[in-house]
Amino acid sequence: MIEVNIDGASAGNPGPSGAGILIKHNGEVEKHSIPLGVMDNHEAEFTACKKALEICLDKHADTVWLKSDSQAVVHAIEKEFVRNAQYKQLLHNILDMTKQMDLFFIKWIPSKENKGADELARKAIHLN
Repeated sequence: MIEVNIDGASAGNPGPSGAGILIKHNGEVEKHSIPLGVMDNHEAEFTACKKALEICLDKHADTVWLKSDSQAVVHAIEKEFVRNAQYKQLLHNILDMTKQMDLFFIKWIPSKENKGADELARKAIHLN
C-alpha cells in the first residue's frame, strides 16, 4: 500500500498556487512540490490530488490510501459529485484514475496532521 498526503495552497484566491505531495511506500518517503500557476485554493487542492494519483499510477500502485485536509476534495471523491462546474472535469479525471487501482481509500485529516504536504505546497507557490 502507498500512503499519500496531499495539499494545495494559493497565495491569494486566485493566486500563484502549488501542490504538495508526500508519498510513503516501503519505508521510503518521496516529496513533491509542484507549481500550478494561478488558481483558487479549491482548484489547487483538486489538482494536487490529480497529480498525486498520476504519480501513483506511474508507479503501478494498486492500493492507495490518500489523506487530505480538504473536506471539499474528500467529500467530492466520496460522493463522486461536485456542485461547482469549475471542478467537474478535475473530479472526473480523479475518479477515472482511482478506478484504475485495485483499492483506493481516501480520508480527511486535520491540517495539523498534514504539515508535511502543506509545507511542500507552500514551497511550490514560490517555484511559479
